[in-house]
Amino acid sequence: MVSTNKVAIVTASDSGIGKQCALVLAKQGFDIGITWHSDEEGAKATAKEVEALGRRAEHVHLDLGNLPEGAEAISTLIERFGRIDALVNNAGAMSKAPFLEVAFDDWRKVFTVDVDGAFLCSQIAARKMAEQGQGGRI
Repeated sequence: MVSTNKVAIVTASDSGIGKQCALVLAKQGFDIGITWHSDEEGAKATAKEVEALGRRAEHVHLDLGNLPEGAEAISTLIERFGRIDALVNNAGAMSKAPFLEVAFDDWRKVFTVDVDGAFLCSQIAARKMAEQGQGGRI
């Protein structure tokens, strides 16, 4: 079903900053695409809060540690809504080890999610925004 409202996708909007971004955007009139990595219940809770604000919500699993396939969750949400007007790249990984003790493999995992993942999600969103011909925000 194509959304007649503007659509924002917020990665990792199952809790924390991502959830708050999703709610602020919903209050501004956006329908919201919600992604989650390990907290599906949190994503469902965010969706309920978005819907309570009178906006449409859809949620999908996003695994940016499995690229490039993992970023296709953005395409799934775009297909469900029929459009995208804004993308918030909130998803990220981290290492809890002190900087001098971070193993290179652990650094690569963080970099893959935080940089490569954001790049691929942005590229998917930007392609659809360009196709729509109305611009958008990332």
